[in-house]
Amino acid sequence: MYFQTTGKNIPLDDVKGIDILGDIVEASTLTVNRKLYGSLHNFGHDILAYIHDPEYRYLEDFGVMGDVTTAMRDPVFYRWHSNIDGIFRKFVETLEPYTTRQLGFAGIRVNSINARINRPNAPANVLLTYWQKSQVDLAAGLDFGPRGNVFASFTHLQHAPFTYEIKVTNSSGSPKRGTARIFLAPKVDERGTNLKFNEQRTLYIEMDKFGVNLRPGENTITRKSEQSTVTTPYERTFRRIGSAQTPATAKDLEAFRFCGCGWPNHMLLPKGAPEGVQFELYVMISDYTDDSVNLEFDENVDCSDAHSFCGLRDKKYPDKRPMGFPFDRRTPASIATLGQFIGTNTNMASNSLTIRFTNTVIART
Repeated sequence: MYFQTTGKNIPLDDVKGIDILGDIVEASTLTVNRKLYGSLHNFGHDILAYIHDPEYRYLEDFGVMGDVTTAMRDPVFYRWHSNIDGIFRKFVETLEPYTTRQLGFAGIRVNSINARINRPNAPANVLLTYWQKSQVDLAAGLDFGPRGNVFASFTHLQHAPFTYEIKVTNSSGSPKRGTARIFLAPKVDERGTNLKFNEQRTLYIEMDKFGVNLRPGENTITRKSEQSTVTTPYERTFRRIGSAQTPATAKDLEAFRFCGCGWPNHMLLPKGAPEGVQFELYVMISDYTDDSVNLEFDENVDCSDAHSFCGLRDKKYPDKRPMGFPFDRRTPASIATLGQFIGTNTNMASNSLTIRFTNTVIART
């Protein structure tokens, strides 16, 4: 329930409720009652940023939580965002579980999903991570005027590029359009105990989401990891942002800033461990007629390649389903495992996947 400015009490439904709640917590211009609800998320950042000198008695500047470019460096950032996430989780727990019709796709059967690194004879469903040393040009961030580039070397997580292979049967007798949704989740908790599905579903991370055309009969879908609609390439993650690169007009500046949005591709995979960590790789192909927002776009232009993570600039979010679908809602008490969740939904499949970490440093070429 929420209160409008008129004082009327309105229930949050399963269609627009999450949007209304988001506008309240983030307090955009769309908020239903700014005077009442304020700006919880942003004010939380500000309060934590000034906690060391809240009355400005010692003339201390605000902490790193007060700037979006540095906030993630403060450990409290993650505790605060966990608290914000908890608000949304409490809401979605009030929603009814998805029905078989909402989850299904008549005539479509996903037979298997596998992931394999891009090397000859590489084993299926064994992915590799390692350290990579890269350089970034810091010249634009220096107070003095450098005569040339100023490069800094740093080491970050990286993974061997890999490719998904999804085998699908379309028995409907006619071509179908679907949305492939790929997720990854750990199989066990920090104690090595198998996760219950209702807990595991909250840990699924979206790896990719993309449209597929399914002809009648057998289909083999291949998708490269660098094509993920969640991530952006290294070149945009660490692009130059000095005055020479920053557009002068407000419109171009907005587009430039949007192009910086996206999860870094080199952080697509969890780190894993030398002995290997077991994960559950899951794919669902949903019915595009239920997903479409009647929006055509090219994900290869206007920095739209990370649209699952960032949306599209000045356009609707290109998916009618809620973010995190189908794991965003609780499941019936009778469902205790992923296998039971998949059940008779033939448009879903899963496989075990191992991520192995190699403690070596490889220079970017």
